[in-house]
Amino acid sequence: MEARPLFPIPFVLHPAHMALDDVVSFCVAVLVAVLVNAEGQAFVATLLGDKRPGARDRLHFNAFLHLDLLGTLSFLATGMGWPKAVAVDTTKFKHPDLCLVITRAAGPFANFLMANIAGSLVWLLKSLSLDPRVFLMVVAVNLTVTVYHLVPLLPMATGTLISTILIPKGSRLEQSYGQLGPYLLLSLLLLDRLLRGEIVGHILAPFVRDLFTLLTT
Repeated sequence: MEARPLFPIPFVLHPAHMALDDVVSFCVAVLVAVLVNAEGQAFVATLLGDKRPGARDRLHFNAFLHLDLLGTLSFLATGMGWPKAVAVDTTKFKHPDLCLVITRAAGPFANFLMANIAGSLVWLLKSLSLDPRVFLMVVAVNLTVTVYHLVPLLPMATGTLISTILIPKGSRLEQSYGQLGPYLLLSLLLLDRLLRGEIVGHILAPFVRDLFTLLTT
């Protein structure tokens, strides 16, 4: 028989499961997810040509400096969020549109890699009969961020792809899409939670759960 998870997947703060260890584990996992996502984007942007002396505005490895107000509120309210936008100078890229999409996609890819690393640590701790709760939460949150980047709204990676392909450069629509994207995404995630996952949750949450099971069993 398959073991029942210690907490709901994807994890969302809720009065029904507000145990202190879950809340602390969730906060730690959010900081890890934000750091990995932002630094992954910064690393790939640098690799593709957007080099900066020192790059302390991007590669500082301080999760708190990557926190975004709306993204953090979204994590707390819906279990899914995003870091502060990583500054990218597309004029330094040989192929600006392609490199921008790759840079933004590096964020969720880094989250997926982190979930795999944490999954390995879960296996190790289980073999030593130790509690892997924190690392289980790191797996859950990072997988949630990875999968929900399929939502076609900025600042998600798929939103960047849609913007690059379909919206004319320098247009008012591009500016509006960039400015309103985070608010639209937060509204969508809040509505999805109110409707118990009937908008995007019923499509994306099963992928999160299946990947979680794959990496932790």
